[in-house]
Amino acid sequence: MSDAIQIKNLSFGYKESAHTLINNLNLSIRQGDRFGIFGPNGAGKTTLMHLMTGLLPYDQGSVQLLGHEMKNHRKKLNRCFGVVPQDFSFYGELSPVENLDFFGAWAGLSRQQIRSKTDELLQIMSLTAVRDKPVHKFSGGMKRRVNLAIGVIHDPQILFLDEPTVGVDIQTRYAIIAYLKKLNEKGTTLVYTSHHLKEAEDLCHTIAMIDEGNILVNDTLETLLKTHRQDGLEGLFLDLTGRAYRD
Repeated sequence: MSDAIQIKNLSFGYKESAHTLINNLNLSIRQGDRFGIFGPNGAGKTTLMHLMTGLLPYDQGSVQLLGHEMKNHRKKLNRCFGVVPQDFSFYGELSPVENLDFFGAWAGLSRQQIRSKTDELLQIMSLTAVRDKPVHKFSGGMKRRVNLAIGVIHDPQILFLDEPTVGVDIQTRYAIIAYLKKLNEKGTTLVYTSHHLKEAEDLCHTIAMIDEGNILVNDTLETLLKTHRQDGLEGLFLDLTGRAYRD
């Protein structure tokens, strides 16, 4: 199986700062993987996500999605991946239907495709009964489900997930993770980061641990737990990144 994402010798830092956030990083993510990126606050996780999705420009190194260089094929690649950010990405004054209509059109779907996919996603996310109500009136869990629906309306080959279940109840978290697994079974590559390490253990097959812009380890979760003699991701996290406070 080929790589969904291949990063070579990637470095990044803001021009106004002497500090390098990503240091000559190399990483490959296979198509169809459930891949987790973890690390303490300030480790470079979000920066790396932004570089992979084209939100941040890079001058040093290479970021390829599905064999195409991100900085050279941004418009083409936008339709190949989806993003579910930690911050809500919808228009609160609009309904779920109106949001999905807007983002579906932005992704290049036809009117018929948008209608069909909207009905399907609202059913899956248990939002059919509120399909025409403004999203800003929804609970936190319902907003998370709208956020997820927007990220997948165009059936992306790669889905980036940044804290997709933050602030939700256990039922919503369970439903979201179950849905993500079904997407993956159909071929969608998942690239995930979260502070919910128990959830991550359930979802992720392969992980990279990152700190200060460097990858500390990158392997299957099973192999890393065995190698470092840990019985869970939390223990592995502390073993690799230490127990000191992080700002």
